[in-house]
Amino acid sequence: MLSSTVTTLQDNSAHGEDNLLTKDLGNGDFLDVVMDGVTGHGGEQASTELAEALNGTEPANSDEIQTVLEEMNADFYSVGAGRFLLTTVSAVLGRGNQLQIVTAGDSPIFLINKDGHQKISGHAGGFMHVGVARAIGASEQLGQTHRVEVQPSPGDRLVLATDGITDNMSIDELAEVVRNAATPEAAAESIESTIHMRLQDGYVPETLGVRFRYDDRTCIIRFFE
Repeated sequence: MLSSTVTTLQDNSAHGEDNLLTKDLGNGDFLDVVMDGVTGHGGEQASTELAEALNGTEPANSDEIQTVLEEMNADFYSVGAGRFLLTTVSAVLGRGNQLQIVTAGDSPIFLINKDGHQKISGHAGGFMHVGVARAIGASEQLGQTHRVEVQPSPGDRLVLATDGITDNMSIDELAEVVRNAATPEAAAESIESTIHMRLQDGYVPETLGVRFRYDDRTCIIRFFE
C-alpha cells in the first residue's frame, strides 16, 4: 500500500448519530469507515456498536468486513425489527496496492486527483429511500452491499463523508478544496469553514436546494503520497 496521511472531521452537534473509525493495520495498510445513524431510529446506538465491532477486527479482505456487517445486521434486526437500530456504513480497506470498498446506504466515497474526481460509491446530496432500505439493520437479511476495488496512485486523495457535508457542499466544491489543499488537515479546515459559513447564512448554492440542511457531519480525508 502507498504511504498515506489521514485526518478526520466530525461535528455531531445536530443529532449525535454519526460515527467514524480510522485504524492503522501496519505496513501502510488501513481501515477507514464512516457511519451515519438514521435519525429517530436508534442511529446513535447502531453506529456506535458497528464502529466498535469493526474496530475489534483486523480484516484481511472485504469478505471479512462483509461478514461483520452481516452479523451486526442480524443483531440489529433481532432487536429493532427493521425499524430501530439503523445505520449506513462506508468502509475502505487498504491492503497491498488495492482499496477494497464495502458500503451499505448512501454515505459517499470519492477518489480525487489532479485530473478530476470519481464517486466510487454512495449518493451525494440527500438521504435517499434506497439508502434507508440498504442500511444495516433494515431487513432480516442484509440488503445488497456495494463492493468495488480500486488501485490508488501517488497523489490520489480519498474522501469518505456523511450527508451533513455532502448536502451542503457539492461534489465539485469538495473535490476542488481537497485537490488544492497541501495536507489533509488543511482540506478539513477548508471544508469546516465553508460549512460553518453556510450554516450561519442558512443557505447553500441553488444546485443543492438553497436551504442549509443541519445534520451531523463526518469526514475522513486521506492523501496518498
